[in-house]
Amino acid sequence: MGEITLLLRRCEAGESNALDAVFERVYPELRRLAQSQLSRGQHQLTATSLVHELYLRLHGSESLSLSGQRHFYACAAKAMRRILVDDYRRGSADKRGGEFAAVELKTDLASETQARTLLLDIDQLLTRLSEISERQREIVDLHFFAGLGFAEIAALLDCAERTVMREWARARAFLHAQLDSGESRA
Repeated sequence: MGEITLLLRRCEAGESNALDAVFERVYPELRRLAQSQLSRGQHQLTATSLVHELYLRLHGSESLSLSGQRHFYACAAKAMRRILVDDYRRGSADKRGGEFAAVELKTDLASETQARTLLLDIDQLLTRLSEISERQREIVDLHFFAGLGFAEIAALLDCAERTVMREWARARAFLHAQLDSGESRA
């Protein structure tokens, strides 16, 4: 059993410092994953702030039960996705006058709006995908939102890399079909 898994078990047993120790060990990896995720779009968050927000969400969760390294990264990926979606929603509310602030004029507003809409659509579609295949949704979270490679995902899911790639292809096909048909806006 790895050091992270042992720390997660101690965390599950109620040891309050164990989650801090986990974050201390995986912080560079989480920061790399956050940077990878943030490079995909325009965000107000930095990699550091995304990881810190992730820490606060996981640390503040009373019902958090982390059974191993795979489960930790799955929870981290899901929390990163929620944080980014919340950030987009907050940004959209601000644009509608939710909070008064100085507005910087940009020439690429259309592409930024499209990116925000796409992330919200993908979030809705991932909820639908989890009803069809929880494993495919987990692979999308780990690959797209956490930035893990197929080999890393295969190791976390304890399956063949080819299986992960096949499930990724199926999930992508589902997401593309739903986005092309406009199903997510329904």
